[in-house]
Amino acid sequence: MSDFRPMRRQRQQLSQEESVEILERATSGTLALLGDDDYPYAVPISFVYHEGCLYFHSAVEGHKIDAIRRHCKASFCVIDKDEVHGERYTTYFRSVIAFGQIRIVDEADEKLAMARLLGNRYNPNQDEALQKEIEKGLHRMLMLCMTIEHLTGKEAIELTVKKSHTPSV
Repeated sequence: MSDFRPMRRQRQQLSQEESVEILERATSGTLALLGDDDYPYAVPISFVYHEGCLYFHSAVEGHKIDAIRRHCKASFCVIDKDEVHGERYTTYFRSVIAFGQIRIVDEADEKLAMARLLGNRYNPNQDEALQKEIEKGLHRMLMLCMTIEHLTGKEAIELTVKKSHTPSV
């Protein structure tokens, strides 16, 4: 495991619990990989967070898959808040970045479990419909698992100040 840089503005750093909460409620983010000719390749993608991992689905070939096969390190960014305050020349933001190792899931039972996690995340309580979709399309997709090695969240200082002035209930 690598040593990751500490956040420069630690006052703005979210707790691990807050960072995980963002991953649990977000529906998409940007997966960043080392692409062709070592150019960064960042792709917006839906995901599900579960027990320290991020799960994605993909077509069986393409730029993303080629990049993963060449290099397993990745990062994933989710923007939770992006509120522009033009008159103040600032943005009230909240975001999370995960760093880790990504792999293509080859084992059939794990692939099926991941497909169910993703399906239930975006269309909950539709087991019969999900089963039909899985039967129809699982053979045409890859499942990807990113094991998170480092997770960091950050928010605008204005949001940090707001939280510290909010009365406890």
